[in-house]
Amino acid sequence: MNEFQLASRIAERAREAGGRALFVGGWVRDRLLGRDSKDIDLEIYGIEAPRLLALLEEIGTVNTVGESFTVYKVGPVDVALPRTESKRGRGHRGFLVTGDPSLTVQEAARRRDFTINAIAWDPVHDEYLDPCDGRTDLDRRLLRVVDPATFGDDSLRVLRALQFAARFELRVDDATKRICRATALDDLPAERIWGEMEKLLLQAERPSRGFELALELGVVDQLFPELRALVGCEQEPAWHPEGDVWIHTLLVIDQARRRIDDLEPPQQVALMLGAVCHDLGKPATTAFVDGRIRSHNHEEAGVEPTHAFLDRLNVHTMNGYDVRHQVVGLVAQHLKPGMWHKSISEVGDGAFRRLAKKVDLELLARLATSDCLGRPGPFDCSAMDWFLERARALGVEHGAPPPLLLGRHLLTLGLTPGPDIGRILKAVYDQQLDGQITTLDEATDAARRIIGNQR
Repeated sequence: MNEFQLASRIAERAREAGGRALFVGGWVRDRLLGRDSKDIDLEIYGIEAPRLLALLEEIGTVNTVGESFTVYKVGPVDVALPRTESKRGRGHRGFLVTGDPSLTVQEAARRRDFTINAIAWDPVHDEYLDPCDGRTDLDRRLLRVVDPATFGDDSLRVLRALQFAARFELRVDDATKRICRATALDDLPAERIWGEMEKLLLQAERPSRGFELALELGVVDQLFPELRALVGCEQEPAWHPEGDVWIHTLLVIDQARRRIDDLEPPQQVALMLGAVCHDLGKPATTAFVDGRIRSHNHEEAGVEPTHAFLDRLNVHTMNGYDVRHQVVGLVAQHLKPGMWHKSISEVGDGAFRRLAKKVDLELLARLATSDCLGRPGPFDCSAMDWFLERARALGVEHGAPPPLLLGRHLLTLGLTPGPDIGRILKAVYDQQLDGQITTLDEATDAARRIIGNQR
């Protein structure tokens, strides 16, 4: 039984018990937009909580979740009573939530953020209930608040506006914009901010729409000073005819979004954040030199603001993958593919192997391609193909080769634990990266020579 079948069965059982079950929230919106959605939320009207729990237990295993308000999980389906919310304190937890099965659909819809999320669907009668006229707003591609008086009580809704506008290509009505601008965002924890940013970066075809709106609504000014510094930071027109660093960054973000669909989620996040942060070092390094606008060493200068930006989102690892390490590596090395391709002297294999210790070279090639194409004009971006082919030929596109020689091998040669072991391992590994050593026997012989020279 899939999610829809399970939810429909619950709805039918609720009807038999004298109640009414409605699909609510994002699933209904996505259905009207012709999009697939597996996250189903049901609101059950006309049945008190104890009786509802007993009814659900007849259908399957029920897990009770939530703190101030109870939500029942039956498999993948969330089931709850219609409820009201009232603000009692700062932050997303500062709400008094009250479940009431006697509420009308109109009353329950008032707690929703936007009209497009306030549409309900009755599966028994195949009937939409739309007290806020959300379907008309969907047709008009308009994002509009449900209740102007209470919208700002939950500041996270401002960030939801960004990702909804980008994901569903909606324009935000003027009244909603005014409310968003007037909403303070200083009560939002980093994890909540990142939750909405992740949806914007990974689920919108053109995330730049959300970033443009973030600047217009003052979100960038409130939350991301590192990005705000990009606005108005000039670039050399010969290389960047598109305009300032902010405009270029948005173009690069959209280019990167085209290059993530075949990646696993942690790598998708790393590449998208690399695109966001890749030029954060330009404001501190941009100067007018010899008649040109230059940003010397902006890659390395971007590392510190990248860490600050990632701190604001509390981004570190994801499913065991060190996202932060990769993002910082992408920022610090994003010019390498083009520079190496143009280098007068040949770049050796050892340079590729060493660079692979700092960053995933395939992600680097994808970011460099996005950076190159994030400009209008006939620019040659073939350097990135050359770079990736070299990395793949060496087998280091996703990481440097593991050391052949390990500490335990040195112990068998009679060494005792201490700093000498680390120095010898490093020296032998350097030879391995240069291609001078390809087997464990060769590595062991190299270690013996180093030990002999030391003695």
